[in-house]
Amino acid sequence: MDARDSILDRYRGVRAVTEALAARLHAEDQVVQSMPDVSPTKWHRAHTTWFFETFLLAAAQQQYRPYHPEFAFLFNSYYEAAGPRHARVERGLLSRPTVAEVTSYRAHVDLAMASLISDTGDRDWLGLAPLVELGLHHEQQHQELMLMDIKHVFSVNPLDPTYHDAPFPEADSSPTGWIDYEGGLVAIGHDTSDPTSGFAFDNEGPRHSVYLEPFRIADRLVTAGEWTQFIDDGGYEQPALWLSDGWHTARSRGWTAPLYWRRDEGDWTVFTLSGRRPLTSAEPVVHVSHYEADAFARWAGARLPTEFEWEHAVTNLPVAGHLLPAMPEDIALAPMHPTAAPPPEHPGRQRQAFGDVWQWTASAYLPYPRFQVAQGAVGEYNGKFMSGQMVLRGGACITPAGHVRPTYRNFFPPASRWMFGGLRLAASA
Repeated sequence: MDARDSILDRYRGVRAVTEALAARLHAEDQVVQSMPDVSPTKWHRAHTTWFFETFLLAAAQQQYRPYHPEFAFLFNSYYEAAGPRHARVERGLLSRPTVAEVTSYRAHVDLAMASLISDTGDRDWLGLAPLVELGLHHEQQHQELMLMDIKHVFSVNPLDPTYHDAPFPEADSSPTGWIDYEGGLVAIGHDTSDPTSGFAFDNEGPRHSVYLEPFRIADRLVTAGEWTQFIDDGGYEQPALWLSDGWHTARSRGWTAPLYWRRDEGDWTVFTLSGRRPLTSAEPVVHVSHYEADAFARWAGARLPTEFEWEHAVTNLPVAGHLLPAMPEDIALAPMHPTAAPPPEHPGRQRQAFGDVWQWTASAYLPYPRFQVAQGAVGEYNGKFMSGQMVLRGGACITPAGHVRPTYRNFFPPASRWMFGGLRLAASA
């Protein structure tokens, strides 16, 4: 298989996973927007298609005609250079185009993309290939967003709908181990000078040096059982544990437990993509904000790791975990919920580094030294969000396989809870 065939095969595979995730939903499920941060499934499917149509097909082929002249307005997300857009908070008001028409839109663009990938001359292809790769990783981001969003949509339904049937193996909590690191001058970020280093988003580089004081990091994630101790000890009622903005946010929004937790006759239950079920103490806590994670760490006599400490601690580990399968036929096997830490097999090695929950760090989302925003509309992809957000690392159980790496920098506002955010503890040596 030559390089073009390989890219076309990957294109079709990524697009097929999106459709396999959507196929588990009824048309009525795909149009609901349960809060401003959530987008309907139908919108995600159309937006990722608009990305390929706008930045590849329309840009590279003068003869290409968009599927519908108004779709650019409806399905542009935040790209100012690409023109005006429909308000994000009103995406759930769009009953048209229908789910069926979005399916036709995807098929139309897929056919055109297959021709673009196969027939473009070698010279022009050199400039298009990186955009195709960016579009595929962009779609994988939206596969995760689809699952985050439909979970919230289902959670506000009194029927507690089930998206995905998956077993939840019982497990005992594993004791926390602490791993010490000497610190010093360490290399951080993606090495763009290495042609074998693979894809990375622009915010993962340039690679640069950071000085770390000696530190230690817990070898597993914080568990739900540990979080119930925080609750029982009045963690949500002690302002001294909280950042000022966090305390105000928690009080104004009535936070008393992680998102999706509920007390049923004295016992905690949790809503999952497999419906509501009893909370198990060994599973990692998930759906907590940065404010909550920071307060818990302070209550535990620890802190959150910086993103540089986290990356240094996992750099030599294989990217493995309960990630979303890359093949549509394997999706049924995915747990889509974080699982308990396995017993430690290798002393001094981090567990649950990837594929359970995105792990909040103490680092604000800022540019690395020498970071340059890309030219054109795609330059709006990451750089313009470098204010008021905190970094998360590691990937979650709904992150597509092949889409996460030690240098990957996810970011959200510190009050966000609907994404799969959890934490591990750190401390100075």
